[in-house]
Formats: sequence, C-alpha cells, structure tokens
Amino acid sequence: MKHSTLALVIASVLSGAVLVGCDKNEDAAGAAAQQQMPPAVVNVQTVTLDTVPQVQTFAGRTAAYQTADVRPQVNGIIDEVLFREGSNVKKGQPLYRINTDNYATSITSGQAAIQQAEANYQTALANNANAKAELASRQASLAQAQNDLQRLQGLIDIDAISKQQYDQAVTQVRTAQAAVESARAAIGQTEAGIESAKAGIQTAKANLQASTLDLNRTIVRAPLAGRTDRSSVTAGTLVSAGQPDPLVTISRLDPIYVDISQSSSELLKLRQQISAGKAQAGMNSVELVLEDGSVYPVRGKLALSEAKVDESTGAVTLRAVFPNPNNVLLPGMYVSARLTQSVITNAALVPQSAVMRTPKSEPQVYIVDENNKIQVRPVTINGTYKDQWVVTDGLQAGDKLVIIGGSKVKPEQEVVAKPLENPNAAPAKPGAATAQTPQQAAKAMDKPASKDAAAKKPAESTAN
Repeated sequence: MKHSTLALVIASVLSGAVLVGCDKNEDAAGAAAQQQMPPAVVNVQTVTLDTVPQVQTFAGRTAAYQTADVRPQVNGIIDEVLFREGSNVKKGQPLYRINTDNYATSITSGQAAIQQAEANYQTALANNANAKAELASRQASLAQAQNDLQRLQGLIDIDAISKQQYDQAVTQVRTAQAAVESARAAIGQTEAGIESAKAGIQTAKANLQASTLDLNRTIVRAPLAGRTDRSSVTAGTLVSAGQPDPLVTISRLDPIYVDISQSSSELLKLRQQISAGKAQAGMNSVELVLEDGSVYPVRGKLALSEAKVDESTGAVTLRAVFPNPNNVLLPGMYVSARLTQSVITNAALVPQSAVMRTPKSEPQVYIVDENNKIQVRPVTINGTYKDQWVVTDGLQAGDKLVIIGGSKVKPEQEVVAKPLENPNAAPAKPGAATAQTPQQAAKAMDKPASKDAAAKKPAESTAN
C-alpha cells in the first residue's frame, strides 16, 4: 500500500509539471503571434465643412388649381348634353342645351312691345305738335282781344260806347288768356307723354334684352378650361336657376396645387435655428415624389404658407404649385414633397456606414487621431441629404473619419488609415441604417479589408 501511494504522488507531480510547461509554451507562442499581427486597416475620409441644404420631406395631397360647379341660370328641360364626360373642355364651350320654346316666344313678344312703344312715342310727338299749334292760335286770339280792348278804352272815356260793350271786350280778353294757359298746360301734358313713350321704349328694349339673355343662357357653357367629371343630369331632366346641385364640375389641372402639412413644432424649430444664425432661409423650390416612388420631373414653387395652426392637427398648411401639362397629377393624390426650407452652414456630410449608435441610441463616429489610434467622437445629426447624414456638431475640418472597417476596431487601437478611394460607393442605401445596426452595415461594406485579412492568414499561421 505504501509503495502504491508513493507511486501515485510521484505521477501527479510529474503530470503537473508537464501541464505547467505546456501552458508557458502556449502563452509565449500566443504573445509572439500577437506581436507579429499587423495593425487593422480602416478606410477614412477627410472631413470638410460646407453649406448643406436642409431638405424636409412632408406628406401632401394634390388639389385642383381652379374648380367650377356648373349650374343653370334659366329654368327648362335639358334637350341635349353637348360634351363627353371626363373630357377636357375649353372656356366658353357649350355643355348643355335647354329647351328654347318659352324663351323664343318671349323674344317675339319683346320685339312687338318695342314696336308698340315706338308707335306711342310718335303719337306723343304728334299730340305735342298739335298742342303747340293750339297755343299759337290761342295766343293770336288773345292779342286780338287785347287790341280791341285798347281801342275801346279811349271810346269809353268820351262815352262814345256803352259800358256793356266795354265789359264784353274785357271778358273776351280774359277768356283768351284762359285759353292760352290751357293750351300751355296741354303742351306740358304732351311733353310728359313723350317722356313716358321714351321710357316705354327703354323698358321694352330692356325686356327684349333680358329675354335674349335668357335665350342665350339656354346654352350652358364652360366657365373655365379644364377637365369635366361625371354629369349629374341627362337629356329630359328638368333644371332650374339657382338649384343646389351642379350639373357638372370642371377642374383646372394645369397648373395644380399640392397642399403640404408641417407640424408647428418643426416650423418653430426651423425659425429658431434661422434666428440663432445656425441656418439660413432656404429656397421655395419643391420636389415631388409620387405614390409609386418615382420623382415628378418638374419642380414646383412654394405659393403660400398659412398664418395659422390647425387646432385639430397642430400643423401648418403649405401650398406649392406645379406645372401639370400632361395631367399626370390628379386632385386627391397622396404625394411626398421635398422642401429645402433652410440651409445649414458649417455642416459635414457623413456616409451612413460611418455612424454608430450607443445603447441609448446616441450617434457617434470613429476618428483616427495623429497617432493613428481610434478615438470615439459623439456627433449631432440634423437630417439627411443625398443619402448621407448631415452632422452639425462633433466634427472638425480635417478629421480623418472612419468609413469602412470600424466594426473590427475599438477605441485606442492602433490602425493603418487608408484614404477611401470611392466615396460615392461608401454610403449605404436609404433605409439600411434602420434595417440593420451600423456595425453590420460597416461589416457588409468592409469586403476589401476582409480580402486583405484572408490573404494574410497563411503568414499568421506560419508565425503561430
């Protein structure tokens, strides 16, 4: 038993010595391998600060530039619909024809009324002429009576005639004076008759003009050029002037409006940035993205910005106007509008692959310092421009920003920085930063570095 126990102790000591010797050899080999591994290679881009447009994307809806509800101005039955539903019509083009029987009769009656009024006028002129002739006759009789009275005046003084004869002469003068006054009054009446006849002519002409206007209104015409929708009536329908339901609606589609909704908080933030000098006022040019994702070929202009906030939505409505010669845009379409409301100064455009997120979702980037070591730099992002992040704080001109290879390095690690040869190929596609983590995006784009590492594996294996 003693010999067995001693043999076990000796075997244990020997095995421990062997294991310690192996561990020391492995540690030494690993240290030697680490000393022989070259620094990681990262692709960097020199940061430049520039003026960057702040492009905002808003949801919008198209609206007709002009809209007209066509209603009849006279009563009657529709005889014929003169246009094709859904077609383009010109201003003044006939749309409906209303039965004209009643209005044609009114025209005939109006013409007869004018003729009668003109005849009455001629009669009034003749009566006036007769009244004037009567006045002249009465005035001659008065003059004769006054002369006779004057001759008798000398005879009555010498008692050559009787008192009765003299009184008769005085009565004749007075009678002649009354006749003159009556003739003058008759002239006044005839002149009033002339004025009345003139007014009658004007009234008859006005009535004829109204009847002619009503007759013309039996043809319902387009008040503006545009596209028609469905007609609400057909031939045989009774319509009336001032009815609430339109016969048809015409919409002018070229140009066309796009109503954009922007939250009041965003607008307030924008104005504060401009007031603080962090941004400048942008352009009134608007780019439109259609429902299928395509970009509308013509840019529009901002037409107005409402001076009030909608209480129900807390948003402000902006309105842009777009040319629409081919009627591609129709009222009621949902679109996306890209509007450059401001311009940010001293900003850097950073590819999406260069930006990483902390557990608190705070953006940060890797910078290669003058000692070729990785440094973490928190940054402030203010939207995107041309699929790149707009960094407004945290970067300085001349910084070496890690674009590719950031997923395989860590802070304070020494690296080899190589300029990015094709900056346009570095940014990820829109939405890639949301679909995957920044590390995954960088790793997916880090293919050249992976090839270099694969090429060096045989040498590393030899060193180990």
